[in-house]
Amino acid sequence: MGKKMTWGKAASYTGILFLLVIVLHPFLWLFISTFKVEQELLKYPPTFFAEFYTLSQYMNVWDRIPLLDFFVNTVIFAVTVAVVSVFLDSMAGYAFARIRFRGNKLLFTLILITLMVPFQVLMIPLFVEVYKLGILNTYWGLILPRASSALGIFLMRSFFISLPKDLEESGRVDGLNEFRIYWNIMLPLCKPAMVTLGIFHLMNNWNDLLYPLMMTSSTEMRTLSAGIAMFVGQRSIEYGATLAAATLALLPLLFVYAIAQKYFVQGVATSGLKG
Repeated sequence: MGKKMTWGKAASYTGILFLLVIVLHPFLWLFISTFKVEQELLKYPPTFFAEFYTLSQYMNVWDRIPLLDFFVNTVIFAVTVAVVSVFLDSMAGYAFARIRFRGNKLLFTLILITLMVPFQVLMIPLFVEVYKLGILNTYWGLILPRASSALGIFLMRSFFISLPKDLEESGRVDGLNEFRIYWNIMLPLCKPAMVTLGIFHLMNNWNDLLYPLMMTSSTEMRTLSAGIAMFVGQRSIEYGATLAAATLALLPLLFVYAIAQKYFVQGVATSGLKG
């Protein structure tokens, strides 16, 4: 019996190690390739390791584009959208889950229908609206259209539904109004769901290319994804510089996920599965 358990554990660890290698292989290849010269990247057949390594690709990125400005723009855009959207989505989710009002289900259904509308359908109307408001090529023009999302409302509503009703009833007995019940009682219990939703918003906006490219017209307002696209020309691609810039853009997300992974796993396990 002991041998069977030992062989079973060995097989499990081997399978996990194999899956880990498959998952990490693209990231390792990306990281190692940033230290290769351009000729090494274009060599066929491709090789995982290089004959010699250099920092020239990172120096090229720093010299060619205003990387620090792109980073600041991305932080302001992605972090602000994540914070504002989590707050507004949680308020809307609480209202749909806990407050009974006329048209509740109909309005929530209409919000869910917007999830099926591709962004390409909304591009031109959204661009015209932002242009007429006079906030094109500004932080407001980047943040306001993303201030709330149907997916976030759905996730937060699902989490609020899972909480016991005795909590809000005890708040009403103590004389709290609806906002105080939401803010003082319900919201502190939603930390895993809020962190999960915040990570989703941060990742989506941090890596988004099309939306910031559409909403900005000057180099000074570009985000990291739009800035990396400057290395992709009509007839040629600077692979080394593109990979180096992509690696630098990826590091902050890995750091955030490493800190918040405990709440992320809890939030995924407890939200989005109940209607």
